[in-house]
Amino acid sequence: MTSPLLDVSALEAALQRFADARDWNGFHTPRNLVLALTGEVGELAELFQWLTDEQAARLAQDPATARAVRDELADVLMYLVRLSTVLGVDLDAAVRDKIAANAVKYPAPG
Repeated sequence: MTSPLLDVSALEAALQRFADARDWNGFHTPRNLVLALTGEVGELAELFQWLTDEQAARLAQDPATARAVRDELADVLMYLVRLSTVLGVDLDAAVRDKIAANAVKYPAPG
């Protein structure tokens, strides 16, 4: 077996413990998690809104905005991982399958 491209098992466990400790599992339905994920992606997009490509490329290095970028990226990742856990989706397998499908759909030139 090849090594995983993406191992989120420790994050999955940490998020499960977090939800368990707060009795949030009843709220972590797929619909609620998708809506929360969408909201967090919107908050991330808002940081980039109205910036030039050059400004956007430097956003994570600018001390005035770096923390917000990190926080929103973390929120997006955590909701995505939590959603995959609730749905029983193996993200590593999903990523591997998608990369393979994309290689067929978009073959490298030459």
